[in-house]
Amino acid sequence: MGTAKFIYAGAAAIGMLASPAFAADDMTGMITKIDRLNNTISIQQMQKGTVGGSAGGAGTLQEYKTKDAGMLEAVHAGDRVTYSATATDGTGTLTKLQKQ
Repeated sequence: MGTAKFIYAGAAAIGMLASPAFAADDMTGMITKIDRLNNTISIQQMQKGTVGGSAGGAGTLQEYKTKDAGMLEAVHAGDRVTYSATATDGTGTLTKLQKQ
């Protein structure tokens, strides 16, 4: 059982690093969780309309750290946002967060 958890965790980490959520372009999503004590936020990325995909459908759920706590003050769970993120030491860090 422990080996399966280890493999799953490794696959999740690789998937996060390969995710389009770390692209340089602005993305849109919905905030699902905010942890102001740890300066983290979870965002459900909204997929763009693509061939074979459902336009506006829910995409991947990512958790990001913020550079400063002030980024989290103007948003709440359920808000739709545009955001940008970078990968730093294997962890996503928000560089921009704007409520729609």
